[in-house]
Amino acid sequence: MEKSKFKGHIAIFAANILFGLNNPISRSLMPETLSPYVLIIFRLLGGMILFWIASLFVKKEKVTPKDILLFFFAAIFGLTTNQLPFIVGLSMTSPIDASIVVTLLPILSMILAAIIIKEPITLMKTFGVLVGASGALVLIFGSHSGSLGSGNTAGNMLALLAVFSFALYLTLFKSLISRYSSITIMKWMFLFGSIQTYPFCHNSLMSTDFSLFDTLVYWRIFYIVVIATFFTYILLPISQKVLRPTTLSMYNYLQPIVASLATVAMGLDSFGADKILSAVLVFAGVYFVTQSKSRAQVEAENQKKLNQIKHEELGENSSHKNL
Repeated sequence: MEKSKFKGHIAIFAANILFGLNNPISRSLMPETLSPYVLIIFRLLGGMILFWIASLFVKKEKVTPKDILLFFFAAIFGLTTNQLPFIVGLSMTSPIDASIVVTLLPILSMILAAIIIKEPITLMKTFGVLVGASGALVLIFGSHSGSLGSGNTAGNMLALLAVFSFALYLTLFKSLISRYSSITIMKWMFLFGSIQTYPFCHNSLMSTDFSLFDTLVYWRIFYIVVIATFFTYILLPISQKVLRPTTLSMYNYLQPIVASLATVAMGLDSFGADKILSAVLVFAGVYFVTQSKSRAQVEAENQKKLNQIKHEELGENSSHKNL
């Protein structure tokens, strides 16, 4: 495996571990302690501030006006219509039910990538998606009794909207992401995401009594804003530059595993054979998808075959002339 791709796999692996911990932590705050709209704007505004501060300490990149406009639309799919529906949906349903919806991401990404960027849907890729999905579902259904709340159809539909939006983001903006560093990408994304989202969150933010929050609440908010937002969104573009959309989305299967382990640590569930089986299936699925051929690889192989045929035809013509 190329060094750049190896780094991409490590980055997306770490990001999904942190995302997985974020789900039960976020759900523990909502809606009793904190409105989901307040948590959303905390995350986006906090991320915006941190990324713009970080940009002062790295090499400055010139972003063209055209790309700034593209970042505005990327923020719609990657943040606004991803974070807003997902966090509101999470506050209405259980983390387990939300995790079931998240497992649809690689399927949606595979379909969108095939339609938009003409990625081939190979047999190995399809098999990998199905194996990984089965592993996530084994875990989810096996630990459902230990979830933090009851499922809610409206909440699950909002989570599905968020997943579809992020699948579009992964597919549509791969070229834009490849042109800039993580800090540059995210400072513009979070700026536009904050602007787009704030009107939905203003009333909830103004009505929140922050004097009622204890130290534990602030530590959980710190994790959500600094660790699960700032650090994870630095990691995402690193992987987006070198990995295909379907491969990226496969790593989302790690999130329900991590969420389940966090639940076990809090004494809300037990660790059984279903979790071991799910882990084996998830990583097997990731392996099969990463071993499938990309469009570029298929085109390169086809071109090689055409060149070989032309070379053989030229050789035959040359032989006939000599005769």
